[in-house]
Amino acid sequence: MSQSLGAVAVGMGCDRGTPLATLVHALDQALAGVGASRAQVKACASISLKADEPAMLALGLQEGWVITFYEPAQLARVTVPNPSETVRKYTGTPSVSEAAALLAAAAVLGQPQALPVQALLVEKFKHRGADGRSATVSLARCDHFFNQERSQP
Repeated sequence: MSQSLGAVAVGMGCDRGTPLATLVHALDQALAGVGASRAQVKACASISLKADEPAMLALGLQEGWVITFYEPAQLARVTVPNPSETVRKYTGTPSVSEAAALLAAAAVLGQPQALPVQALLVEKFKHRGADGRSATVSLARCDHFFNQERSQP
């Protein structure tokens, strides 16, 4: 892990009706795993199907984040390390959290295309809350990552 970890982008997915506490626990565990904090989050994103998800909206309000909700077709175009046919069956895309994190990180850098998979700090962190609901969080590095990668032969 780099000592100079800076800005991160969060991609999130969850079961319908997942409590805020479950989503926050998943987020905090993923961030702690790479030595990051919520203060380093510069972007947060999910799928448009979750644009009315109470826990996501509450998290955005609590942290002062604007959450970007991408359409399934946008997410489906992003190459990810852990695609899921189950996720595709229910959402129309094989990835929500990983693809959303890579798109959100690119947006922070003003890039039109998703960052490459190498930008992922946390690929697909899954957490099932005590209530049985699940949340998935992915984190992507977005501090100059794109420019560093492009400068390599």
